[in-house]
Amino acid sequence: MTTNTVHLTPEQIHATAPGYAGLRALPELPRVVLPGLRTPVRLVTRHEDVKAALTEPRLVRDRGSVAVPEETADGGDPQDELMEAASAGLPAEYVKYFAGHLSLFDGEEHARRRAPLTRAFTARRIAALRAFVERSADELLAAGERDGMDLLGDFAYPLSTQVICELVGVDARDRDQMCAWMRDFAYGDGSRTGEALVGIVEYCKGLIARRRAEPTEDLISALVQGAADRADGLSDDELVGIVFLLVNTGITPPALFLAHGALALLDHPEQAARLHAEPELLQRAVPELLRYVTLVRIGATLYAAEDFVFAGTALRAGEAVGIALLAADLDPEEYGEDAERLDIGREFGRGDGHLAFGHGAHYCIGAALARLVTSVVLDRLFVRRAGLRLAVGRDELEFGHWPADGFHLKSLPVRL
Repeated sequence: MTTNTVHLTPEQIHATAPGYAGLRALPELPRVVLPGLRTPVRLVTRHEDVKAALTEPRLVRDRGSVAVPEETADGGDPQDELMEAASAGLPAEYVKYFAGHLSLFDGEEHARRRAPLTRAFTARRIAALRAFVERSADELLAAGERDGMDLLGDFAYPLSTQVICELVGVDARDRDQMCAWMRDFAYGDGSRTGEALVGIVEYCKGLIARRRAEPTEDLISALVQGAADRADGLSDDELVGIVFLLVNTGITPPALFLAHGALALLDHPEQAARLHAEPELLQRAVPELLRYVTLVRIGATLYAAEDFVFAGTALRAGEAVGIALLAADLDPEEYGEDAERLDIGREFGRGDGHLAFGHGAHYCIGAALARLVTSVVLDRLFVRRAGLRLAVGRDELEFGHWPADGFHLKSLPVRL
């Protein structure tokens, strides 16, 4: 029986090579404390087990729905600890707009909140964005042709902002401000987080009111109309929360992924050269980079809804389970002995070929958009160019990290 608790560091979350291999080999799910947290979780690291956990009805997102035994009821909650860290110092009346994240709901409540997005986030609407993404990427890169650029701050962040704002319906004149707010909220030094949250929420309220009065062809108008047409439609606060979710998850995570994906290819120049020489590999390179980077390294915490055995481990009702998506996506049992090697020619079977977008009912709504933007960016940076290079030494790059996570780039200076 596993009794020792392992305190993981950001380095271990991010640099998987020998750490996750050892955890995968254990007969039971290891008990670990994620970086910056206090309460241990049972960490799922094998691809097969992660996929099973994400569709296991006895593993739920809402611990409040679980009848926790009295002897463990006072134990800590990793998800609460993350929320405490994220909301520290923020205006209390605004926290609800990001605390109601779709990933924290189960069953009918999750379906009620997600359904309007599924109906509005159509394949047609996403496909129609390609020309806009291409034009926006070209304009941003043109500005860095002579002197180089920060590929995160000057390209990936504004590109992700332009794309999600175009889809959602944020007015063009307000997009630079939205980008600045979101950077301050999600990836700043903390000094303007509260101000940014208030700015985003109040802007979203006003935008929803304008689209209710004068609908257009954007996603917000579709959400507002859907809420009005259905008895179980979203309330105004829920609409604001959904719009906040879209701009939050549609800006910072995609921007960071694009930067880390570019860095992965710069770290593997033979793969970058192959992509340039064989443009037809672009469609394989996109899922391979998503797999190799897997930006969300640890998924939302799950809780055992009852006592049961999962992955050879006896779980108690209310016990927390962590989902190591990056570990799953680098599992040799699924991808072979070269699982930890970047290979843009890797062939996948049916489906995504990775778990970077999750699996099951909580599968990422924005997956199709992410694939579209990634394909455009790889085409512009590596297929049409052969000279992209770092403008500083590899050891000079700066990284930061969030609680329960690995490292993320703060900037990526390059020469085009």
